[in-house]
Amino acid sequence: MRKTYSTFQKFFHKPSFKPSTKPRPFKTYSFVPFSPLAMLDPTILTIGGIILGIAIIERILERGGVIDLVDQFGKIMRLILPVTFYSALIYFFATFMF
Repeated sequence: MRKTYSTFQKFFHKPSFKPSTKPRPFKTYSFVPFSPLAMLDPTILTIGGIILGIAIIERILERGGVIDLVDQFGKIMRLILPVTFYSALIYFFATFMF
């Protein structure tokens, strides 16, 4: 067994280790990942296609002179459009992966 001789001052006054000044790489993640391609959900596209189809049919009937039927379509669409829009918006955010 080997004896080592050190004084109390040498033991407690060692120079501190210098931290490395080299920055360490780290990954960053976005809290809200958003891609415009996420809007291409088949359910959203189907609902949008149905609404667009009804609007085109309404325009064709208007040009054909069937104003009474167009008026009925307009009354129905006043209720259907907001309900459909908010339902699709809730569905989109409920199924969107955050």
